[in-house]
Amino acid sequence: MQEIKKVDLRQVEDIIKEPEQGGVLKKKDIRTEEKPGLDPASALQLFLDRIPITSIPGIENSRELQVLELNAGDSVRDAVQLLYEKNVSGAPIADLLDPDTTTGRFSDRYIGFIDFASIILWFLKQCEKAHIQTRGNGDDEMGKNVIFTMLEQNPQIGQTKIGELATSFLWDPFFPVGLDDTLFHVLLLLSKHPLQVVPVTEKPHPQVVGFVTQNAVIQLLLQSDGLDWFDRIADKALSEFRFENEDHLVQVHVDQSLAEALQILYENRVGAIAVADRGTRRLIGTIRRNDIYLLLQNDNPLHHRKASTVEEFIHMETRETDPDPTIKQDMGALISAGALRMRNSFIPRMDRPVTNKKTDTLKEAMKNLAETKSSYSFLVDNSQHATGLLTVRDIIVQFAPPSVNSSIHGGSFFESALEQTGCKMENGSIVCNH
Repeated sequence: MQEIKKVDLRQVEDIIKEPEQGGVLKKKDIRTEEKPGLDPASALQLFLDRIPITSIPGIENSRELQVLELNAGDSVRDAVQLLYEKNVSGAPIADLLDPDTTTGRFSDRYIGFIDFASIILWFLKQCEKAHIQTRGNGDDEMGKNVIFTMLEQNPQIGQTKIGELATSFLWDPFFPVGLDDTLFHVLLLLSKHPLQVVPVTEKPHPQVVGFVTQNAVIQLLLQSDGLDWFDRIADKALSEFRFENEDHLVQVHVDQSLAEALQILYENRVGAIAVADRGTRRLIGTIRRNDIYLLLQNDNPLHHRKASTVEEFIHMETRETDPDPTIKQDMGALISAGALRMRNSFIPRMDRPVTNKKTDTLKEAMKNLAETKSSYSFLVDNSQHATGLLTVRDIIVQFAPPSVNSSIHGGSFFESALEQTGCKMENGSIVCNH
């Protein structure tokens, strides 16, 4: 990284101070006096490393809310019910530690993060293996979903402990940031590790007080629209980049069964699959992991998933998306417990997939994802044929300075759990032996 001669951060300080008075992060005329040729990545690091997490609107309010946690000893059945009833799409997993005998880092209390969709897909997979029919026995309690009934009737599945699901790779790593960390730290974590969210913790108690989502980082980066270091990256066409998931397009046809689509979603461990018309090959929809909760709102698709088609499932959602909130309204929710809301009226419906073309600029794609609150955009050609998948993380990686050596580790218990599943931490990343 080149040596920086002089930087004027007075305008950056204005950005940091304004949100404390209830404002939002605003892009102002930020200029840096620097050596000629300072690369955009270094300028970006300099900018983000001066913005503390506490500058984001909503973090103070989120500290007053109680973030839902799951314990390693909770059963799958109880975890599913708790997440669904609380309308939370995911939660950190806490291990019960003895404060008199436990030593280690601050993050040792938490051993991972798990999402609702992963648990449900795992449950359906276990039912298939055991040849269990996912339907009730006719004596179901009024209003009780068939999944809850089946979890109760099959304790070998329903009573599985959340802590045991590490062997099925259902956990995400738990890499927290503190309130005294900066947005640059968040950017490093999201770019170097496949994280859904970055938990925010507050000392001296090892407690999660909120989350920073990938979409929040995109919105924050867009605040720099017009600045030279940002535009030099963001004004390039998508065709000029090589994205990690660009060619990892997973697609099903509208006439395939819902059971096939769920199986593909589970086996490929992707966040979204494209739905195309078999005849025209045009993209007409998507099934995202976040849409799995709909199986608990309507038993019929689950009962008849081998006969129901993908087309029927993506059109069962008839809600209209709410008007897009302003950045000021949304930024607070993005770092609070509300960032993990399961039933979210702001994201697009399944039959309205978010798309971009390779001729679009990176900035246009970022604005598209930010406005739709989506984590995925399908790359399409002029005939609306899906050719690839663009994720929010793909974009974040483009802004991560490659010259920075990140030495980020998880908690010691998490490292131990990884070893039991044939994985380990090397240079801040998870490495699996299989």
